[in-house]
Amino acid sequence: MSVADKSQKKSGGLGETVSVIVQALLLALVIRTFLFQPFSIPSGSMRPTLLEGDYLFVTKWAYGYSKHSLPFSPNVFEGRLFGSAPERGDVAVFKFPPNPSLDYIKRVIGLPGDTVQMRNGQLYINGEPVQRDKVGEIDNPDITEMNRPVEVWRETLPNGVSYDTLDLTPDGIGDNTREFVVPAGHYFMMGDNRDNSTDSRFNVGFVPEDHLVGRANIIFFSIAGGASPLEVWRWPSEMRPSRIFSMVR
Repeated sequence: MSVADKSQKKSGGLGETVSVIVQALLLALVIRTFLFQPFSIPSGSMRPTLLEGDYLFVTKWAYGYSKHSLPFSPNVFEGRLFGSAPERGDVAVFKFPPNPSLDYIKRVIGLPGDTVQMRNGQLYINGEPVQRDKVGEIDNPDITEMNRPVEVWRETLPNGVSYDTLDLTPDGIGDNTREFVVPAGHYFMMGDNRDNSTDSRFNVGFVPEDHLVGRANIIFFSIAGGASPLEVWRWPSEMRPSRIFSMVR
C-alpha cells in the first residue's frame, strides 16, 4: 500500500467518524425536539408525586409544538403547531413566564375561563369545592423532606383525575387566596406539595399555552440523597427501585 493510499484511508476513516457523530447529534436533536425530552426534578414542589432525584421523560407531542419546544427557544414562529389542549390534572413541564429560560413542572388545575381559589386549604374550581379526602400520613423524610409525620390528602378533580397532596402547614400562606380567573389561552398550575410550591398562586402567574413544553410521562431513574446518577457507587444505598419505570399520574 502506498503512502497516498494510507493517507486516503486515514482521511476516509476520520470523515466517517465525523459523519456518524453528526448524524447521532441530529438524531438526538430530533428526538428531543419532537418526541421525548429528559427532565430531572429540581425541587420538592411536586412531592409526593415527584421527588428530587427523579428523572423522567416528557412527551413533546402531547400539546403540539411552539418555539419553546426547540433548544434555546429561538423566535422562529409564534403560537403552537399541531396544538392540543392539556387536560385538567396533567403534570406538565412549561417555561417559567417571568423567565422562559427556566423549566418548571406543576399540575394543570385551571383551564381557560375557569375560576380557581384556595379557601382554608380547600381547592375550589368554578365556585365548587374539589373533593378532598384525608388518606393518612407519611413519616418518611425522603418523600416529605420533614422529620415528622405529614398529612396526605387525596384530591379528585371534576374530570375524575385523583392524586395525593401534602399538607405541611395548616393555614399556610397559600391556603387562602383571592379568586383567580384564568384568561383565554392560559392555564393555572399548582404543585402537589401545597405549602412548598411556587406556582400560579404566586409569582408564576397564569401560564400561556405557548409556554407548554410537554406532559410528564414516565420516571426512568430515581436516586435519593442528592446523588448524581453518575455516582454509581451510591446506587446500592440511594437508588429508589420502586419508582423506576413508574408512570406519572
